[in-house]
Amino acid sequence: MTERDYELLVLGSGPAGHRAAMQAAKLGKKTAIVEHKAVVGGACINTGTIPSKTLRKAVLHLSGYRERSIYGASYTVKKDITMSDLLVRTDNVIANELDVNRHQLQRNRVELLQAEGTFVDPHTVRLSGLDGHGHWDVTADKGIIAVGTQTTKASHVEFDGQKIFTNDDILNLKELPRSIVIIGAGVIGLEYGTIFAALGVRVTVVDKRPRLLTFVDYEVIDTLVYQMRQNRMTLRLGEEASGLERFSDERGERVRVTLGSGKQTQAESALYSIGRTGATGNLNLDEIGLTVGDRELISVNENFQTEVDHIYAVGDVIGFPSLASTSMEQGRIACYHAFGEKAESVPNLLPYGIYTIPEISVVGQSEETLTEAGIPYEVGKASYKEISRGQIIGNQIGLLKLLFHRDTRQLLGVAILGEGASELIHIGQAALSLGGTIDYFVDTVFNYPTLAECYKTAAFDGINRLM
Repeated sequence: MTERDYELLVLGSGPAGHRAAMQAAKLGKKTAIVEHKAVVGGACINTGTIPSKTLRKAVLHLSGYRERSIYGASYTVKKDITMSDLLVRTDNVIANELDVNRHQLQRNRVELLQAEGTFVDPHTVRLSGLDGHGHWDVTADKGIIAVGTQTTKASHVEFDGQKIFTNDDILNLKELPRSIVIIGAGVIGLEYGTIFAALGVRVTVVDKRPRLLTFVDYEVIDTLVYQMRQNRMTLRLGEEASGLERFSDERGERVRVTLGSGKQTQAESALYSIGRTGATGNLNLDEIGLTVGDRELISVNENFQTEVDHIYAVGDVIGFPSLASTSMEQGRIACYHAFGEKAESVPNLLPYGIYTIPEISVVGQSEETLTEAGIPYEVGKASYKEISRGQIIGNQIGLLKLLFHRDTRQLLGVAILGEGASELIHIGQAALSLGGTIDYFVDTVFNYPTLAECYKTAAFDGINRLM
């Protein structure tokens, strides 16, 4: 057999591709990453996860949003917040993340090939230089496709990056709008919607689905919706945007959204966020016998293998849940399987973190899934306002829910809304992974005062319901 250039070739340097390549390097495999942009990190570092979460942090700080329950609704750290104010922090974090990623690749001797990659055959990828000049072929024993996704755009909409834009354009906005329509109430749309609302922007959210985020506990979503409306957000659910256009009036250039019902909504700008499409268009997958499905996503089995046994796909390009955390784990598992190594994972207990304001995190079963499965369960709840730490930080709306089996008392699921939800969830995740019962939280001691005490309060609440 002809010796190939690499033992593993990874297409894409986002969280999934980066983790897969790093894992292969740890296994002593000769590895390379193909990245078609001038920077590493994919959408996660450059336009998605890292920028949006840093932007959120900057907004919470500068707007004084967290302290308003204590100091009043008019409290702010800085008046007249601008995009430049927000980008000071965002640009710094992005630059540091890029440097960390590059350094990790260098010290683990993962070769970075900055070029556009296209399959020639199942073991050969043709690389085209970023400057548009020159191309060369590389070969590999195994391949992992981790090219991620790109924003889905309707052909009839005229995007200009300022008045009508996608989340990929947000860091390039010249100024903050005073009003905005968000088309699409998925995770991205809701995260940015609540971020803008915290700045005092009038936000209208349009989505054809009657309920938000159906994979999240309904009570948590109801609480989020209440809080969104308290922040003057308008929700147009069960409505489809049939038209989106720019127009001018005495107030300047604006946008108009026409809904299927005939209603119209006007605002200074519009964020188009109806989902994302797999970035597979230039890979020439047909040439290697690999087909793509809806939204150009790739189908895989439980080991993340595609139809071509030695080629794997991980991350956003395979669809839900499309989270950086799950993508990293997929990259690790795929790499282990590709080289015949055993890897342990708990795929059913991956936590979901949604960085709305307030943030949400869930792990394990929900009330809906338990009801459908006919599993007898009980619920324990704790409100942040019951906890001393909640009073100290001025958070009155936080909620933690524990779901457990009525007979065995085994923990079945955790759902949290509020400050630190994405951190707190890991306590519940650990208990779930180890098969713990609701009694663990009653019997253990938590630091005081902390938000983690919610687990004990919720456990007592749940046990009392059994009496």
